[in-house]
Amino acid sequence: MTSTAFRIGPYAIVHRALVAPMAGVTDRPFRQLCKRLGAGYAVSEMATSNPRLLDSVKTERRTNHDGESEPRAVQIVGADPRMMAEAARHNVERGAQIIDINMGCPARKVCNVSAGSALLAREALAVDIVETVARTVDVPVTVKLRTGPDAQQRNAVRLARAFESAGARMLVVHGRTRACGFRGSAEHLTTAEVKAAVRIPVVANGDIDSPEKAAQVLRLTGADAVMIGRAAQGRPWIFRQVAHYLETGERLEDPDDETLRAALRAHLLDHYAFHGEERGARSARKHVCWYLREREGAQAFLARFFTLQTAREQLDAIDRWFERRSPTSLRDSAANESLFLRSDAA
Repeated sequence: MTSTAFRIGPYAIVHRALVAPMAGVTDRPFRQLCKRLGAGYAVSEMATSNPRLLDSVKTERRTNHDGESEPRAVQIVGADPRMMAEAARHNVERGAQIIDINMGCPARKVCNVSAGSALLAREALAVDIVETVARTVDVPVTVKLRTGPDAQQRNAVRLARAFESAGARMLVVHGRTRACGFRGSAEHLTTAEVKAAVRIPVVANGDIDSPEKAAQVLRLTGADAVMIGRAAQGRPWIFRQVAHYLETGERLEDPDDETLRAALRAHLLDHYAFHGEERGARSARKHVCWYLREREGAQAFLARFFTLQTAREQLDAIDRWFERRSPTSLRDSAANESLFLRSDAA
């Protein structure tokens, strides 16, 4: 696919599979990997709007874009319009080119302070936040929301119209209510109604875990793109698969052991460099689990892997595991890494 799928303000988005913001997951190394593997766009982990924490180490790391390909998008979370506007300005000054407002997170610690998806039940405040942020920064402002507070109050269509009028340049609709959390199945009929109600791009999100499902949801909703979250954990190549399927109708196979090892190793090296060895070794464990959990014999390996404390120990253990699975799995590894991580930007 070489033609522009849609635009977020001045930014052309070519591929129609986007990376959802996920706390503890979509750090810069993961975003960059997904972009190299066909994702059209990726959003940072949600960053606080609390002014006391804007310069904290945690927030700085979550919003670090050094060397990241454009457009660079940051998601902010909060319930005070002025604080949200200041957080948006702060991130734009640090290189953010798109600001995304979180009105989709159902986590209690977020909703208990009236932020995230709790804002869906406070429509006037939600619109005020979008309007204040959009008026404050000169970059596109987008909103990620759910279908409503609960099944009896699906107000996404009404909010979508109001957000568009308030200055939003794109909407991402997760096909569950706040009350659903992540239980049950996502429904995308509400997203179709949102798409019909506004002129700005609309992205469908929720339970999109295969190229076929992506195509089905796009047909059902008329959305401009799909956003993939949990299904990309340990499967960053899903973006390349979706892009290829939408263009050709053919499915790319999952990577074999050699290619998987190359991708995993490259991801971990970037992860350690970004987070530092001690922190990186701890947070790498979940990624390795996601990559390997469906491979035969992985559970026993992972039980041992979780006890390893250093990057060197982790990398050596991964190499030995793949080598035992296939004596030739390390052959031409540099060539495999180059092939797997080639740019799909063209």
